[in-house]
Amino acid sequence: MIIGIPKEVRDQEYRVSASPNSVEEFIKAGHEVIVQKDAGIGIGRDDASYRRAGAVVVDTAEEVWTNADFIYKVKDPVESEFKYLNEKLTVFAYLHLAANKALVDAFLNSGATGIGFETIEVNGKLPLLKPMSEIGGCMAIQEGAFLLTKAGGGKGKLLQGLPGVEPSHVVIVGGGVAGTGAIRTAVGIGARVSVLDIDVERLAQLADIYGSRLETVYSNEYNVRKAVKSADLLVGAVLVPGGRTPKVVSEEMVKSMEPGSVIIDIAIDQGGCVETIDKPTTHTKPTYLKHGIIHYAVSNIPGTISRSATYALSNVTTRFALEIANKGWRQAAIDNPSIAKGINLAEGKYVHPAVASAFGQEAVDLNSIL
Repeated sequence: MIIGIPKEVRDQEYRVSASPNSVEEFIKAGHEVIVQKDAGIGIGRDDASYRRAGAVVVDTAEEVWTNADFIYKVKDPVESEFKYLNEKLTVFAYLHLAANKALVDAFLNSGATGIGFETIEVNGKLPLLKPMSEIGGCMAIQEGAFLLTKAGGGKGKLLQGLPGVEPSHVVIVGGGVAGTGAIRTAVGIGARVSVLDIDVERLAQLADIYGSRLETVYSNEYNVRKAVKSADLLVGAVLVPGGRTPKVVSEEMVKSMEPGSVIIDIAIDQGGCVETIDKPTTHTKPTYLKHGIIHYAVSNIPGTISRSATYALSNVTTRFALEIANKGWRQAAIDNPSIAKGINLAEGKYVHPAVASAFGQEAVDLNSIL
């Protein structure tokens, strides 16, 4: 199979799907690998390192997309890449389709197969989403700490307290992987930290880990409203695997926050869980002000810590990419239920139920097209 690794084109997206080490694995398995020029420059790996691994380096994205059978990338295709989709092509990446109707239509109209990192499931867990969610949670606190300063546009508060001065209140909505990353960082800094979740068992686990350093709160409308009102930094970390995120934090709740407070919605890839965040922002222009509150909704938070993120991503995605390349997506899905869960769209049809539901559609039974 010919595997294509294009250079990522989103704003300040410096990750690459495959390190030279991963490329070597594909080559050893008998595949051809085409890498776009400078694809690895953001992780300190030049074209020569990919050539040494056995890849062919080409100048343009078009050469990668049009010659490959299997596109292995980090982020979902953008509009300029839609034209390359076709019925013979498989795309393996973070797709986040539930909040991207234009991309869904591009896949459906072309007949291309879309396999999402974020819905590959192993024993009820999402191992390909986990490392980037952890990074998103940690980075949300780092970014939030700066945005709370006057230089960042905020109210001028330090996350950790000082003698005689109370710490900032960090409220995290969602206690999953991203939320836990945020909790670990915020607690470590010394902030007052509250987490809300509907899973009482998960709250109990977090309470066992962090004890009195973490306030665990059951997530219902009353408790969310109360917590949001007192938040200096609000982190949205709600996840519906493959589906659109519900708006847990309403506009009225946002209006109740003190001016200069900060909201960071890690869930923006799936539509976001904060009503006043209705569109992604970029690293170049990461924030906007609404109701006096700083809103941050960058959809590729890990893109700027590209080296760490790339190797973390490569560690968990390469084996699945290799299996798909070795067998083709159909046989890989038959042999491996985890890969079957990753198939979002194929042959012009919705396959993943959560993606279909986001657009009021019914998913087909995957077995009917295998």
